[in-house]
Amino acid sequence: MSELRETRLEKSRTLSSLGQGPYALKFGSTHRHQELQESHSDLAKGEERDLTVAVAGRVMAKRVMGKLAFFTLADETGSIQLYIEKATLAVSMPNDPVAFSHLTSLVDAGDLIGIHGTLRRTDRGELSIKVQQWQMLTKSLHPLPDKWHGLADVEKRYRQRYLDLIVTPQARETLRRRAQIVSGIRRWLDKRDFLEIETPVLHAEVGGAEARPFTTHHNTLDLSLYLRIATELHLKRLLVGGFERVYELGRIFRNEGISTRHNPEFTSIEIYQAYADYNDMMDLTEQLVSQIAYQVCGTSRVEYQGNFIDLAPPWRRATMHNLVQEATDLNFTEFVDYSAACIAMKAAGLEVPDKENDGSIGRLLNYAFEQTVESTLIQPTFVTDYPVEISPLAREHRSKRGLVERFELFIVGRETANAFSELIDPLEQRKRLETQQARRHAGDLEAHTVDEDFLHALEVGMPPAGGLGIGIDRLAMLLTNSPSIRDVIAFPLLKPES
Repeated sequence: MSELRETRLEKSRTLSSLGQGPYALKFGSTHRHQELQESHSDLAKGEERDLTVAVAGRVMAKRVMGKLAFFTLADETGSIQLYIEKATLAVSMPNDPVAFSHLTSLVDAGDLIGIHGTLRRTDRGELSIKVQQWQMLTKSLHPLPDKWHGLADVEKRYRQRYLDLIVTPQARETLRRRAQIVSGIRRWLDKRDFLEIETPVLHAEVGGAEARPFTTHHNTLDLSLYLRIATELHLKRLLVGGFERVYELGRIFRNEGISTRHNPEFTSIEIYQAYADYNDMMDLTEQLVSQIAYQVCGTSRVEYQGNFIDLAPPWRRATMHNLVQEATDLNFTEFVDYSAACIAMKAAGLEVPDKENDGSIGRLLNYAFEQTVESTLIQPTFVTDYPVEISPLAREHRSKRGLVERFELFIVGRETANAFSELIDPLEQRKRLETQQARRHAGDLEAHTVDEDFLHALEVGMPPAGGLGIGIDRLAMLLTNSPSIRDVIAFPLLKPES
């Protein structure tokens, strides 16, 4: 037990003996700090206002100067100064003749206290509460991080997020803005007659994306299950059932690596609209993202890590083939032989995947795109018309053989959204899922399995539809200028310290 903790425990025992907590049941606040700062901005220096207020918050700093003390008290909205006079407390708290001494000696930075008092603006212009009554609400047994340096250890910031939020206002603002993004998206969709319907987290089959799942087990049913890697297949079942505009915003779980843009537990939204296609989804994406940016940031031109990103529509639209050809001079539409495509890629200085064994030129095209194009797409860009080999749930292109009607949205060099004209032909869908399952049996743990119930739903009949998925965490990174996905997730997954 540290000496500082023992000292605070002793203060806690003293407060208890004085009938001051140290852990209160409740406190009735009349105002929040920012509200007081804004509504009393007209109070002149040196003047007082005969208005009694009650506020609560955490003590962030304290200065004691003889018979006068100044505390900084913070709540979620901001901070306010406490002006504490020994003479005033002696009159206003007659049951505790040494109330000033108790307040200044038993209260530490980090403690949560409640205050009653009147408003005063100091000669230096600081709006303050002239304390008349005080109450300990929660005694903190640990000191706060250093006032000036905060939590310098980035790993500790994520591991002890509660401390980070206390001492770093920007961390709170990031999570607040993320919450505004989420609620704003829901409002935007609800106004356009989209209905949010929750779908299962536990799946019997792996589907909806190419990703390695987490596994679990249901004891009563003696059934092995997967945590969902996507909401797609269940939302499509809803289209079969007669809903025409549906979405779900929620958690997705993928047993994959961790990086500045990947967390195994993340949030996405999937949106499906009957009688639409991927062109409609491009229009919807432009409108949704640009308007949410304006609502949350006050502008559609945002700064991200030194780059100014213009989110005002229209956004650039370019095919994967054309982008790769611009970057490499390789025209993948001319290749009919897999080996020849590999040789051309190597001659252009590109890597060729060692384990590529299905003779897929489409996979080579995507591999070339990832190496040469993806990181260069800083401004919003819809990359369209993907190879069918990497798009098992997308509809075949209406005019381009071997391709599907799919786009991915790239901003600041990373994928932010993914959308299709949905494949509704049950026979073609079965063929593709069986190909995926064969890859899985060959060792590709990210490949789909065959979901017989989903195929049966398609045989019942699904309307033509456009589907869209947006990564909420990556969108939050963009709109909060956060370099890491861990910055926008309140409690990111971390390896235990032990």
